[in-house]
Amino acid sequence: MSTVAIFMGSLSDEETVRPCADVLDDLGIDYTFTVTSAHRTPERTARLIQEMEDSGCQVFICAAGMAAHLAGAVAAKTIRPVIGIPVTASALGGMDALLATVQMPPGFPVGTVALDRAGARNAAWMAAQILALHDTELAQKLREVREDFKEGVELAAKELQRHG
Repeated sequence: MSTVAIFMGSLSDEETVRPCADVLDDLGIDYTFTVTSAHRTPERTARLIQEMEDSGCQVFICAAGMAAHLAGAVAAKTIRPVIGIPVTASALGGMDALLATVQMPPGFPVGTVALDRAGARNAAWMAAQILALHDTELAQKLREVREDFKEGVELAAKELQRHG
């Protein structure tokens, strides 16, 4: 059973989206990582959503560039949280994907994160926070990781002062 589904609109997005899977791996969260397209394979997308829901998926993460309708297509078929990662894939520098992902009609929200790799990482963190609402062990793991982040900043500041 995968608790998170990561959908990409194209295999060419894999390098950009891989950090999402890496964070989920580090947190011990099961996921499915696959390619499906809102435009080229709408039937596959709908089938995958149903299969994932039936197997216990709790959060969908969708990455797409250009028209970027994948997250919206998924949001139209599920009431589970959908997180969109806009991918830079056109001469518009990702603005087209960002707007297509964030501009959803009322009742079909897509939680939209930053573009590309930073967004991929934050999509995983957001999914983990959603799952942690009902998983005390995961919630504790997130608190510990946050503490590690804090300690890393403190160490970096001390290192800079030594060389400053």
